[in-house]
Amino acid sequence: MPRRVTPALLASAVLMAGLVGCSADARKTEGQQAPVEPPSVATPTPQVPAGKAPQRAFAVGVRQLKLNRDGRALPTTLWYPAAGQAKRSATAAEGRFPVVMFSHGLGGRPDDYATLLTRWAAAGFVVAAPTFPHTSRGADNNVLDVLNQPADVSYALDQVLALDGKAGDALRGRLDGERVAAAGHSAGGVTTIGLFTASRDERLDAGVVFAGTALGVGTAFAGAAAPQLFVHGELDEVVEYAAGRAAYDKVPWPKAMLSLPKGDHGRALLSDGATLRVVSDTSVEFLRWSLYGDADAKKRIPTDATRGDIATFDDHL
Repeated sequence: MPRRVTPALLASAVLMAGLVGCSADARKTEGQQAPVEPPSVATPTPQVPAGKAPQRAFAVGVRQLKLNRDGRALPTTLWYPAAGQAKRSATAAEGRFPVVMFSHGLGGRPDDYATLLTRWAAAGFVVAAPTFPHTSRGADNNVLDVLNQPADVSYALDQVLALDGKAGDALRGRLDGERVAAAGHSAGGVTTIGLFTASRDERLDAGVVFAGTALGVGTAFAGAAAPQLFVHGELDEVVEYAAGRAAYDKVPWPKAMLSLPKGDHGRALLSDGATLRVVSDTSVEFLRWSLYGDADAKKRIPTDATRGDIATFDDHL
């Protein structure tokens, strides 16, 4: 069932009314700080055993799942490593691949992030991105519904992982349910933080938060250690950099923050350019390390993060 919106949650969520992902009419918010909560005691080591990530780039297949959680339509786009040429419903490549659940921003849709998510899939990850019923482009943009989205993501993850054992499915035997991450932008970043705090999904081994804040979901990070990568523009006009930094500072696990001195709320995520290349390369190596357990990928993260004058990197991995 969707999470009940209590008066306390309502008050916090009202503060998120300025969280806009890709919509053209983004409004600048007042500077808000994440609520101060004591960090939980974390397991000292990540959950994923050591391994090696694929070294080659895969072709990428794309498909759609028609999902529905208790009347909440959640059409989900999958990008996955494919055999042969990239195309819709292509045959999956040989191997077992970690899963990354991606949450779009308010007024956005999964396809808006296709350039980034395709790069993740080409590196050897199955990426699943639900379209949320009230915060996607063309919906009613009810920001309060962000509080229900962590449960949506967990449900979508259930359905995606079920494909691994489904006879005749193109992804049968291709999904590694022991290596799973969550990622998201803006309101999707709130959703992602919620999956590690108030709505902790213990299957998640890592998180990537783009221009996110903990407003509404809190900073009581819980469960086994799950490394986190935060990415935030210092000139963000929607979610102030300080709010993202405040959430990052509360993470009690291995973590890193990629700060973009000239970055805004995330337009660089939507088109191919130098900033997106730094963000995508850094996040790919982070996922290779946190999901495949690839120690060599971890060593490459700082180099990718600090290439050129695009970003600075706070490294506590």
